[in-house]
Amino acid sequence: MPSSPRIVAVVPCHNEEAAIAKVVTDLLATVPGIEVHVYDNCSTDGTAEAARRAGAHVRREEDKGKGNVVRRAFADLDADVYLLIDGDDTYDVADAPRMIDTLLAGPYDHVLGVRRQVSGTAYRAGHESGNRFFNTLVTFAFRRQVTDMLSGYRVFSRRFVKSFPALSREFEIETELTVHSVNARVPQTEVEVGFRDRAEGSESKLRTYHDGFRILGIFAQLLFQERPFLVTGAVSCALFLLGLVLGLPVVVEFAGTGLVPRFPTAFLAASLVLLAGVFLLMGVLLHGQARIRRETSRLFYLCQPAPPWSGGAGADRPVPPAAQERRWAR
Repeated sequence: MPSSPRIVAVVPCHNEEAAIAKVVTDLLATVPGIEVHVYDNCSTDGTAEAARRAGAHVRREEDKGKGNVVRRAFADLDADVYLLIDGDDTYDVADAPRMIDTLLAGPYDHVLGVRRQVSGTAYRAGHESGNRFFNTLVTFAFRRQVTDMLSGYRVFSRRFVKSFPALSREFEIETELTVHSVNARVPQTEVEVGFRDRAEGSESKLRTYHDGFRILGIFAQLLFQERPFLVTGAVSCALFLLGLVLGLPVVVEFAGTGLVPRFPTAFLAASLVLLAGVFLLMGVLLHGQARIRRETSRLFYLCQPAPPWSGGAGADRPVPPAAQERRWAR
């Protein structure tokens, strides 16, 4: 067994020539022994060459989108600890050792970097409120507290990476990572990290409304996939209540007169109640399938080795009190 864990950094990049060299050199200087893998995602500038000169391993991913990069990197790379960070130099690399130590000392499978603005303009207009909205949705739907679900600064164990399906294509990958971690109930925590403005000369690739709707779409898809009874149960209740509102006056009138003068309304009400029952039954069946899928995923997760360094590198270095952590239930 090696004396220290193998740590790799995954850095997705699209036209980040102005910032990528600093990210790479900071990672190499801050985390001893780390391997930095920059994935050039269809860049049209000198991103790849700048990263290579700075000392990174450069690979090219032809399918555009951060989700495609993460899926490729998680399949390509084999390590004990994976650090995911954007190549735009907005995240403080100095927090990386603390995040890695937190993962190893837990041991945890996922450490989420919760962004703390070090400048008042780090968040683009609307992004902070949108992030809070999605945090609230995930917390409500999956009953696990999430503080910054759209953060791109995370540390993973090998067993998390190798059991993560990675189906997303673009910026919604953070949503998939968050939903997977809270739904699978893997050991995880949060650490506060610095977040600043982009490097001068670079521009954000995020499109506020376009990507916001994509994130909402993937969230709805994952919610239906992972919590089908919640979705179908809500639809079933809505249909039943609507049928009850429409049908109750008809029933009262029939009880008093023996007549059904509003037959179309009665037919509609009966159909809605019947449809509510169908949705309820569908929810029960889909819930059973989701449970089987989660059990299979859990067994595959357990086939991967646990973080082997819980008694070594991380155990003899206590996590600094400044690290704002929230330990979630296993």
